[in-house]
Amino acid sequence: MIDLHTHSLLSDGQLCPAELVQRAKKKGYRALAITDHVDSSNLDLIVPQIVKFCRENAHLNSDIRVIPGVELTHLLPPLINKLARKAREKGAKLIIVHGETIVEPVPNHTNTAALDADIDILAHPGLISEEEVKIAKERGIYLEISSRKGHSLTNGWLARLATKWGTKLILNTDAHRVEDLITGETARKILQGAGLSYREIESVMRNSQELVEKMNL
Repeated sequence: MIDLHTHSLLSDGQLCPAELVQRAKKKGYRALAITDHVDSSNLDLIVPQIVKFCRENAHLNSDIRVIPGVELTHLLPPLINKLARKAREKGAKLIIVHGETIVEPVPNHTNTAALDADIDILAHPGLISEEEVKIAKERGIYLEISSRKGHSLTNGWLARLATKWGTKLILNTDAHRVEDLITGETARKILQGAGLSYREIESVMRNSQELVEKMNL
């Protein structure tokens, strides 16, 4: 299991980063990204703390990769690219944007602005348009199938469009609690429930490994 979208108590998660990592190891995780929510008010505080923790972990905990990242959340669309660049400068290896999920009041045009920015994953993009799915493919941005309650309601829509256009999908938990962490077996069942074939499911699982390798960790 590789999970590239989780939260600690540095934002609205329930666990400190160390416990999050230990809990993930117990579930059989090989890699985990800590991607706490940020905007312009807290990016300078949170990103250095995550980076510091991940560097310490890399020296002492070789059986799981822990990746420093951020989730840019509920930003006004014109600010997305600016803060994505700033997060990179502060040391974040993975940039996620909180997409237009149907269960939260995300600003309109967030998906479009995110796909025009220097990001890696557009998370739970809701009823994303066909044109936006095509742009994601062209720009090499991964679209997220989510195991999280609520965000998962549009997984089938996303899976159908991404399969049609060959856009790369990735599965993440958006974990905030211990109970949100899942096994690889559960991940495959969620992907199957989204309408993907067994071959497509294995391709999504490989995409997670591919993205980890791209970060040169």
